[in-house]
Amino acid sequence: MGILLQVADTANKIANAAAAAPQKISLWSLLDKGGWLMYPLYLLLVIAIFVFVERLIAIRKVSRIEPNFMSIIRDNIMSGNITAARSLARNTDNPVAKIIDKGLQRIGKPIDAIEKSMESVGRLEMYKLERNLSVLSLIAGIAPMFGFLGTIVGMIQLFYEINSTGNFELGVIAGGIYVKMITSGSGLIIGLIAYVAHNFLSVQVDKTANKMEVASAEFIDILQEPTK
Repeated sequence: MGILLQVADTANKIANAAAAAPQKISLWSLLDKGGWLMYPLYLLLVIAIFVFVERLIAIRKVSRIEPNFMSIIRDNIMSGNITAARSLARNTDNPVAKIIDKGLQRIGKPIDAIEKSMESVGRLEMYKLERNLSVLSLIAGIAPMFGFLGTIVGMIQLFYEINSTGNFELGVIAGGIYVKMITSGSGLIIGLIAYVAHNFLSVQVDKTANKMEVASAEFIDILQEPTK
């Protein structure tokens, strides 16, 4: 009999522990509790993803350069076939080719003038590569602010309700606070995603810019080679 009582008591303890265990909640249900300020955060996340994917595809497309591109340009210049060199540069769609094409157009002018023309094209191509990167930087800054705003608005509502109803139970207060913190957490995560995306794309732009500088220097060396 005593053993049966112990078993029953243990079963009751297990059942009570299971009942007291916190209920699991899905991610979407949790985000839904964040309120209407979650919608601007969703919009910022969508914009950040769109800009990142669009810029990544664009940068990778223009950063592809044939390994023998400059070798062919050099051979054509050394043989005096400037027309073939320009044709190759015009038919190659990347910033390096556009810079080289501008240099080919200025052949015969002083080296300084050629370099300045190529630098102008290089700045324009850099502007195209960096287009919309500022959007990611902006999202990285304002997403956490939207999140904190949502938390502040939610906390004001919570304390107003507590003051109005006089319900100071710990469970009510804790439950209200964790719900209001959802927007802050979401804003920080979205801001972090935008920050990482911006820095990743900036590195890709820098790599392309380095290729442009190397090609420009090599082109100037080719022009000066016959005079050595």
